[in-house]
Amino acid sequence: FAVGFTIIGIIIGILFLIFWIFMIVDCAKRKFIKDGEKILWILIMIFGTWIGAIVYFFVIRQFNPKGIIR
Repeated sequence: FAVGFTIIGIIIGILFLIFWIFMIVDCAKRKFIKDGEKILWILIMIFGTWIGAIVYFFVIRQFNPKGIIR
């Protein structure tokens, strides 16, 4: 059982890593009104890791699909 849980844990970790990188790239490409907002979101995702990426996903990607913060 230990091997199965280890493999599942590794797969979940890789999925979180891919999601985290995808959110950072999305933020870097997205247009914001102020560059400071983009830098702040990137810093939140770098230091907040996958939790910061989830917050970014719900705050920006879901509620602001055009990419401009007002």
